[in-house]
Amino acid sequence: MEKRFDKEEKFKKIISDIKAIKIQGANNIAKEGVSAFLLYPDKKHAKQIISTRPTEPLLQNFIKILLKSKNVKKTAKILLNYMKKAQDSINREGLNLIKDGMKIYTHCHSSSVIELLKYAHKKKKKFTVYTTEVAPLYQGRMTAKDLSNENIVVYITPDLSAENFLKKCDLFLFGADAYTKKNIFNKIGTSILVKISSLYNVPCYSVGFSLKYTKNVKLEKRSGKEVWDERNPNINVEYYAFDKIKGRSVSGIICESGILDYNVFRKVAKKNLKNFLKI
Repeated sequence: MEKRFDKEEKFKKIISDIKAIKIQGANNIAKEGVSAFLLYPDKKHAKQIISTRPTEPLLQNFIKILLKSKNVKKTAKILLNYMKKAQDSINREGLNLIKDGMKIYTHCHSSSVIELLKYAHKKKKKFTVYTTEVAPLYQGRMTAKDLSNENIVVYITPDLSAENFLKKCDLFLFGADAYTKKNIFNKIGTSILVKISSLYNVPCYSVGFSLKYTKNVKLEKRSGKEVWDERNPNINVEYYAFDKIKGRSVSGIICESGILDYNVFRKVAKKNLKNFLKI
């Protein structure tokens, strides 16, 4: 009885932590989603896991793959190993874009971008990172701390001063929560940053796994209380946490299959997902 209770509590905590943004980043959410599914590998609990974050197809694809699997534990290991190998490939590919003396801009808290920058630093590349605070939850501060812990020099700026610093940078790297046929979905603010990078001819790349590809994405509307808990009947807060960016507007996608044009990436991603669903 105690073991059953512990299992239920672990499952509920993972679900609660994902919903409350205590677990952040598409990659980390997917990992925890796999852990939750292994506790209760059935359709009922799968729906609960998927419903926690509607704008996270990596999580959704992982759960769909596990539901189709004949050996759930083995498939879970394959998926987690895929994430590690994919990140290793992203690091090697992305390293080719990073030159000594570069000023690199980033946005929000992308584990794929952070791991790439940490890898470049270990390879003795000398560069400086600029990042936004990312209101209202300030995930940019997490990015700054993660990079500074690796002795990477970071400048953090208020969101609204982004143009002042991005125009001085040599490269803009951002993560992705989702990829679709024509669009990239990422943290709110990314769209305007892509437009600014285009205005000043700063190359911009999305960094992410091909298994973040999906047909449709429902933009997640977060609680207005995350912005302002003002209990005034005449004040309403509208808060969508994600942006939609045209795939053709970026310089390319840094993924496990290389640095790809968006149309090429889309075809590769669809093929990779199809192959994983056969496991």
